[in-house]
Amino acid sequence: MLPAECIGPSVRKHRGPQDDKRGTDHISDSSTAKRNGHTNLGQDYFAIVNPAAGGGRSRKLLPSALDRLRAGGLQIELAETRAPGQATELAREAYGRGVRQFIAVGGDGTSFEIVNGLFPLPVGAQPPTLAFLPLGTGNSFLRDFSDRGVEHAIESLLSERNRACDVLRLRHRGGVLHYINILSMGFSADVATLRARRFSHWGELGYITSIFLTLARFDRRPFPVRAEGENAFDERRCLFLTFSNSKFTGGTMMIAPKAKISDGLIEYVRWGPIGRLGLIRNLSTLYDGTHIQHPLAERKAASRVEFKLDAPVDVMIDGEVLTVHCEEIDVLPSALRVVA
Repeated sequence: MLPAECIGPSVRKHRGPQDDKRGTDHISDSSTAKRNGHTNLGQDYFAIVNPAAGGGRSRKLLPSALDRLRAGGLQIELAETRAPGQATELAREAYGRGVRQFIAVGGDGTSFEIVNGLFPLPVGAQPPTLAFLPLGTGNSFLRDFSDRGVEHAIESLLSERNRACDVLRLRHRGGVLHYINILSMGFSADVATLRARRFSHWGELGYITSIFLTLARFDRRPFPVRAEGENAFDERRCLFLTFSNSKFTGGTMMIAPKAKISDGLIEYVRWGPIGRLGLIRNLSTLYDGTHIQHPLAERKAASRVEFKLDAPVDVMIDGEVLTVHCEEIDVLPSALRVVA
């Protein structure tokens, strides 16, 4: 998780584990060159490793993954995090000494920290490149491209397959945050916050317990928001709001099925004040994306959204739980290259 000094003084952190005219992805793939005998010589990466990911499995699985990558010609420098927020510091320091290609070894939270070490970029800077090694944990962002996890990640690195990716920028009362996956508020953020505060060491049982306790309270409330082009703020009660760059969250939940990572747009999904039984009956639709067809669901694409909140709210942002007073989300188009 990010240290308070990186994200602003008003952010309170919760310790825990954790048809539109849309653009198309611009993909670079050197696999043809590799088949003709070329290798990745000169491909230097700075890998930031979260050794605690997956209950420590990340550290155990890393050597064999590194052997495969180095055998393919990649030059990899390693740095291991020892505290929350250190991936941000390591990425910022490495960028300052000229590093432009990074690997996040961990889950969504590790990627989130690295992104916030790289952004904001200096004016006129070329987009940095971020690759992923989801060892011992999941990566919701990578799910947009494959369900094969680490195998897909390694193949993408070896074939030098990369593509443009937007970066979403959240402005809040205490500063600025950047993300590439999702920001949610309402029910999903409530579950994540409760788990982080009270059940962080319970594993899957902690997640299930948090769902049932959140269902018991079932606080459907308004989060006044206005998308670009709208005159008035939407102050209707809702179950949740999500503001996504990619499709998946929680590993396999397709919360934003229309999202594209390089279209310059925020995919905004709202689910109205559905009842408890209605939510339970429709839970499965959150995993295949058909929830957006529900009568109480809405989605739209916008390049900017504004908030009119009375106070800070709990949000889940790329796997991290924070409490922030959101003001605006906008898009930095194609500001990052991702290896995926």
